[in-house]
Amino acid sequence: MEKILHFFRPLIKLNYKYPFWIVGITVLLAAVLGNYAVQLKIDTDLANLLPKSNPHVKALEELQETVGGETPMEVAIKSPSFEDNKRFAEDLISESMELRDTPRNRQYFERVVFHKETSFLRDNALYFANPNELKDIKSYLKDEIQSAKEQASPFFVDFEEDDEEELSEELSDFEESYESLIPSEYPISPDSTVMMFQLLPTGSKSNLSYLRSMFASYDSLVTEMSPESYNSEMEVRYGGRLKRHLSEIDSIMGDVFKSFASGISGVILLVMFYFSIKKYINYRRGDAEEKEHQLWEHLIRMPVPVVVIGLPLIISLAWTFGITYFALGTLNTMTSVLFVILFGMGIDYGIHFYARYIEFRSKGKSILDALHETYDNTGSAIVVSGLTTAFSLFVLIIARFRGFSEFGFIAGSGIILALSCMLFVLPALLVICERWNWILLNTNSKAYESSSTTLFTRFPMARSIVLSGLLVVLAVGINHQHLGFQYDFGELEPEFPEYQAFIELSGEVSQSNKRNPAYILADNQHQVLDILEKIRHKMETDTTSPTILDVEALPERFPPTEEGANQKLKEIAEIRELLNDPFIREQDDPQLNKLRRAAQTKTRLHIDQIPDYFKSQFVTKEGEIGNFVIVYPSVGLSDGEKSIAFKEDIGKITLDSGETFYAASTSIIAAEMLDLMRSESPYMVGATFLVVFLLMLVSFRSFRWAIIAMLPLVVGLVILFGIMMLTGMMFNFYNLVVLPAILGIGEDNGVHLAHRFREEGGSMWEVLSSTGQHVTVGSLTTILGFSGLLFTSHPGLQSLGSMAVIGIGMTLVTALTFLPALIQWLEDRNWIYY
Repeated sequence: MEKILHFFRPLIKLNYKYPFWIVGITVLLAAVLGNYAVQLKIDTDLANLLPKSNPHVKALEELQETVGGETPMEVAIKSPSFEDNKRFAEDLISESMELRDTPRNRQYFERVVFHKETSFLRDNALYFANPNELKDIKSYLKDEIQSAKEQASPFFVDFEEDDEEELSEELSDFEESYESLIPSEYPISPDSTVMMFQLLPTGSKSNLSYLRSMFASYDSLVTEMSPESYNSEMEVRYGGRLKRHLSEIDSIMGDVFKSFASGISGVILLVMFYFSIKKYINYRRGDAEEKEHQLWEHLIRMPVPVVVIGLPLIISLAWTFGITYFALGTLNTMTSVLFVILFGMGIDYGIHFYARYIEFRSKGKSILDALHETYDNTGSAIVVSGLTTAFSLFVLIIARFRGFSEFGFIAGSGIILALSCMLFVLPALLVICERWNWILLNTNSKAYESSSTTLFTRFPMARSIVLSGLLVVLAVGINHQHLGFQYDFGELEPEFPEYQAFIELSGEVSQSNKRNPAYILADNQHQVLDILEKIRHKMETDTTSPTILDVEALPERFPPTEEGANQKLKEIAEIRELLNDPFIREQDDPQLNKLRRAAQTKTRLHIDQIPDYFKSQFVTKEGEIGNFVIVYPSVGLSDGEKSIAFKEDIGKITLDSGETFYAASTSIIAAEMLDLMRSESPYMVGATFLVVFLLMLVSFRSFRWAIIAMLPLVVGLVILFGIMMLTGMMFNFYNLVVLPAILGIGEDNGVHLAHRFREEGGSMWEVLSSTGQHVTVGSLTTILGFSGLLFTSHPGLQSLGSMAVIGIGMTLVTALTFLPALIQWLEDRNWIYY
């Protein structure tokens, strides 16, 4: 490490000779890259957190290219009058379709889904029944005929009261399919008081300016139409998941600014007051003849440390996110808060450099000598701690889960750039401030003499503190099984009152239990039928933990070939013959009447005859019958464990021919993401530990000192896990990513204290009185950076902030207590050397 620092040492002299050029060039570069940094957008698409090569991601992309995946804007209308609702809906639809996006010179909406003409499907329902349903219908009719014959016999005695109920159960599958095939003419609630319709936007949901403009225009339109003029009790809500998507983006951006304001303001105040008080106290204790400045002169210079440390940090952040723009193009939900986090992390290096520089200057060193001394002494610890943190984050880049890899790339790059700026831009600012007399110092050579400033010669209760720490590690290790993982996505998502109000209103409209389907895209219709057979076999054999409610495909319901159509027409003709049997022909039964109407089809139907609202889920963008299978889950997919189980059941289908097909849906993607994160996390944490330890070995050139510097981190991390178990805090999709960062950040404290102890070669109390203050302030600034996330409205980001604050806090506590106690204990036994 010393060789690396010696190689770059001439840059310090360059900073001293040309400080304005150094600052000017770096600020100009920051302005250029910062211009690109502010153009970064936040991508909330879960599919983009998985590698492009993931088969489920590929399947989803192929499905979207084939079928499309636009998200509709939904409108819900409620009043006591169905007619008033219908009249307002028709007028609103008419006005909505005329609503124009003036900047883009197009309409906001391309089509509407509202009124559904169902007579065609009612007249031809059996043509859309699958083979099993037709078989059940024929069996049911034969049983009905036999029952009618028996009842017509004068010797008939009804011994089975439940026969009719048992017979009706044979039609249950068809009844469910019939209800899903033939929806209500209008999407309304059972009491007809709530009505809904959907509008398909012309723009993309990723175009946030378009969405904001669209919703603003629609809000004005609804207000102008005055719903209360149609019915005094009318209530109108709109948006659905499309508006929730925009609200989520705005919420994250708002949280970023909120956390930035709270976290950064805390960091700035802490740095400003700490250094101002430290410098003033030292100034007052200095030589009396050099006390030329009054208190007010010190007060007006309070912002100087913030400028000296903050400007290089801002420069590094502009560089980091400018590079991110070119390397990644977007931020995701996890990386969106890195600006705040990096501010709190990166400022540590400036604090240590600035603090040691002030100490050397107060000892009477010249500006250049103080810069060289600071670079040679503190520079080594800064570089080691910076590289440790950076490489512990860079380890994440190898993860296939892009939430890890992108977080690692941006955060690791940010640390390296912050370290570079603190080492080679901050000195130039110090020179400028010294030339302009912005830093008031007084020679105080006795302030840092170890022999006269300490009250203690050894760290007290060393053995007890070490044993207590080890007992905590043992206790937590024994009870590690109580650490849990939060699988419920709903617990990690922010609540949006407007969206919840919409869901409550729209939820009154009758909806099928067939929701959140997954799609399996095949190459031809023969494969579609084979996939159907495989999944149905899975449904029949999986009786312990079934996750599949139903599976269907249009080629099975709507025969694509003339041969298949003729076969189905033949079966429908057989059903008509059974319905025409003398024993049931005259029966006025609701089920039989429904079947009589549904069995009218006598000629092959054409795809163009099928209503758009029905075939839209089965056809491609080109209007052709799609070769895909639709699988409906029987479990709630907001539960991550159930989502993973559903993915395990239908995520990968291998036919007897050896051909493999992958399911696609946002739920499958979320399950794959959780599965990948869960499997990669132990390896990422383990690799981070290994990298940190190897850097310790390189830095200290001693296995013993590497272990000493690492132990406080281990104990602090274990205490974090203990607090999580006691408070019920769990790992989740968001906070797992910060665990490697805690390892890198927490190790900084041990590095600085251990390096300073070896440099001083004596009292740990001396180290704590100077470097101990610096690591405390440095850790507090990092904690303040993360603490801004505690006040966000996003539960996932809150959990990230909570884990970081507790984790970094505990590693600081162990560095200030366990590490000195450990060194003292080892010194007492002559097991340590400098």
